[in-house]
Amino acid sequence: MSRLILTSPLAGWCAPLDEAPDEVFAGRMLGDGVAIDPTGSTLHAPCDGEVILLPASKHAVTLRADGGAEILLHVGIDTVALAGQGFTAHVKEGARVRAGEPLISFDLDWVAQRAKSLLTPVILTSSGYSVAQRMDNRKVSVGDVLMEWHSSAAVVPLPERGAETGGDARLLLRQVAVAFETGIHARPAARIASAVKPYQAVVSIVAGDKKADARSAVALMSLGVGLGDVVTVQASGTDAAAALSAIEAVLLAGEGAVAGGGTRPAATVSRVARVSTLNVGASRFSGDQARREPQRPADFSRADIQSSDRQSASSPVALNRALTTGVLTGVTASRGLAVGTAVYLERREFEITESGAGPVHERSALAKAHAQVRSRLQIAAGTYAGNAGGVVEASGAVSIPAAVTATHSVAREIAEAHLAFLEDPALTSSAENWIALGKSAGHAWREATRESAALLQATGDARMAERVDDLLDLEGQMLAALSGEAAGAGQSIPERSIILARELLPSQLVALNADNIAGICTAGGGPTSHVAIIAAAMNVPAIVAMGDAVLAIPRGTPLVLDADNAVLRVAPPPTQLAVAEEKLEARRLRRVAERDAARRECRTRDGERIEVFANVGSLADALVAADLGAEGCGLLRTEFLFLERRSPPDEHEQARCYQEIATALNGTPLVIRTLDIGGDKPIPYLPLPHEENPALGLRGIRTSLWQPELLRTQLRAVLRVEPRGQCRLLLPMITNPSEVITVRRMLDEAREATRHRDDIELGVMVETPAAALLAGELARDADFFSIGTNDLTQYTLAMDRGHPELAPGLDGLHPAVLRLIGMTADAARVANRPVAVCGGLASDPMAVPILIGLGVTELSAVPAFIPELKALISELTLDECCELAQEALLQESANAVRALRGVRS
Repeated sequence: MSRLILTSPLAGWCAPLDEAPDEVFAGRMLGDGVAIDPTGSTLHAPCDGEVILLPASKHAVTLRADGGAEILLHVGIDTVALAGQGFTAHVKEGARVRAGEPLISFDLDWVAQRAKSLLTPVILTSSGYSVAQRMDNRKVSVGDVLMEWHSSAAVVPLPERGAETGGDARLLLRQVAVAFETGIHARPAARIASAVKPYQAVVSIVAGDKKADARSAVALMSLGVGLGDVVTVQASGTDAAAALSAIEAVLLAGEGAVAGGGTRPAATVSRVARVSTLNVGASRFSGDQARREPQRPADFSRADIQSSDRQSASSPVALNRALTTGVLTGVTASRGLAVGTAVYLERREFEITESGAGPVHERSALAKAHAQVRSRLQIAAGTYAGNAGGVVEASGAVSIPAAVTATHSVAREIAEAHLAFLEDPALTSSAENWIALGKSAGHAWREATRESAALLQATGDARMAERVDDLLDLEGQMLAALSGEAAGAGQSIPERSIILARELLPSQLVALNADNIAGICTAGGGPTSHVAIIAAAMNVPAIVAMGDAVLAIPRGTPLVLDADNAVLRVAPPPTQLAVAEEKLEARRLRRVAERDAARRECRTRDGERIEVFANVGSLADALVAADLGAEGCGLLRTEFLFLERRSPPDEHEQARCYQEIATALNGTPLVIRTLDIGGDKPIPYLPLPHEENPALGLRGIRTSLWQPELLRTQLRAVLRVEPRGQCRLLLPMITNPSEVITVRRMLDEAREATRHRDDIELGVMVETPAAALLAGELARDADFFSIGTNDLTQYTLAMDRGHPELAPGLDGLHPAVLRLIGMTADAARVANRPVAVCGGLASDPMAVPILIGLGVTELSAVPAFIPELKALISELTLDECCELAQEALLQESANAVRALRGVRS
């Protein structure tokens, strides 16, 4: 029998746990223990052990004692809602501590004024222990013996990956590194919840000491999981293995392709997931709490999610200074310039009756409203899904304007995210609990929503906090349905309105007349919120996180919104207004001229032909690119067909997708890159071996040659596209000529099998110094070159583009990279081969003259930049570009290159 002695972590009065004003603690749902009403302000370790959980809110800490037992120390009740304010941590997760060592300090008076209670539970969360001695109902000092526990059995750790328990209740575990760039936020959570729907298995995701139902988007987001974090996926039931694989596939796939070519690699794993019996983050969702009163954090409001920066910006001193100077600043959410007048948009507040008319009546009302909102969101998601791709008619024309596809795509994603929230079992269960206590359906839904919002806020992650807007948006939609109001009724606004609001909800924005919106300014919000994404898709300038000063602007005040510099000028003098109007008109005329010029083929001022193509990752991208004047697609990233699925696309599906994109491009060239997959972009049906450094392992063509049947299927699909000759093939990560020879042989075999008699061009991507140095040899077997400057820069400078410290210094205008580009272009010129750039430099106006001067004859850029690039090229001469390029090659750094006279800012 083992023994565990815990000493008092605080000075104060030790009371029975029953006195804790919270049923989770008082009901011993997390375990047994005591509660201390503190007189001291520093929490100390009650025993020797390891810190296994310290949330960003710093209001609690979990230790694992040397014998394996886990102890939760929770300062106060509902202190998670304080988001770390008033708390200072003295330790970090993973730290070894000795009994009596300081763990957390807190401002006793400040926290007491804001928390529900200062009573601090000290709980043993591990099972298999019984209390032998408990020192409650007495005054204690730090270090006094508090409790003694006895155990008749050792704590049993969770099995290793892939281990199972016997019988029908077997538990499958798998550890997975999360590949989503921003962690598990709204859309990834929606994908996970959607992926598990077809299965009967019970599936959970464990991160640290938090555990979430995989069917609950809110619970998943409350885990606070970031890019590269390792989580443990647990599944049990008859189809547990399939469910586990489905979740693993979603977690590994991540966000997919990004603008400029390639996929963001997963960051280095920031911490190893630790699994225990404690489930703080998802404790409100456990099934044994069906009749308890749900918790609501004290005084929770939307304003609570503001960061310390935003709060300081809203201080009286800052507010007065801003209003006196007439200049307000914030964070750019969507670039651009706007001139207009102040128009306020306020969120509709619903009057809710707390008491219900009986559980039967209220459940019926909630179900009816739930069905109405779900139907509307499903229609919206389905409509946008259909529109985002456009409708390609028999003539090849697109019946839906391509320019609106980006807005439709964003709106579809938001509708899908709101659907995921609506179907979240945690929200529904919490609302049912409130109704069971006699509350109205409206009150129940509001309380359930606010609880979930508090969980997201408590993660300490700004991106998670921004998802609170989506929850509040859904809350309003449900309350509108419960009150019988028509959904989607937008506020009427005048022309050239600059919308001012504390926070703007997605449904509010999409319900407005977009033609009348000149700009958007919000006191709160963030640059990655759904409102920011919609504004960017609508090409509406927007500034967020401006603080309360923006709310003090009188209605109708003239405004100049310079979102490029995140500045709002309030009631500027007539001269400033006139200058802004001139700039706005000049921008408008320039855009019109650029769009008109983009319809023509691109040539320099002295007549040199430079083709401007687009990087494309979907049919919607192709439609936008064609509308903006792209002369073809220089890089089709085919990974979008292979990611986030359980089996690879067959030949028919691939051929259909390639044909739709070819048709959308109206017969202009379509360069299709073969599958660029590897350890940095894993797919579940491709059993790649574990690699310490995926960037240097099986990637691109190496993977395709390792699993050649995937490549053969893709080659046959490309050969089916009509008209013949429109498509070209591009091979990623080539490092020696033998790889090109092998693929050319496979291509010939595919042509024979499909009776494809016409030649198809085969090009190679130059993404490594090896390929650049061997460009002359590669030109013997390749028909063209395409330089991927993102990877070429990474490999040349030996700097991981995903490394948070190094990425800012990863500049493709480094002279070493430029010299490799020049070597490739020289070899291409000798062999009479065209050379393109499809990486990030192709979209950089500073780089374009240098690339042309080095001998690049084709640029493949982000679609939105095409009109600007074509206008820029039309102003250049080849001699000017060559002179600038030669000067750039002599520089010592990328900064020196960018400082050259003639490089455009």
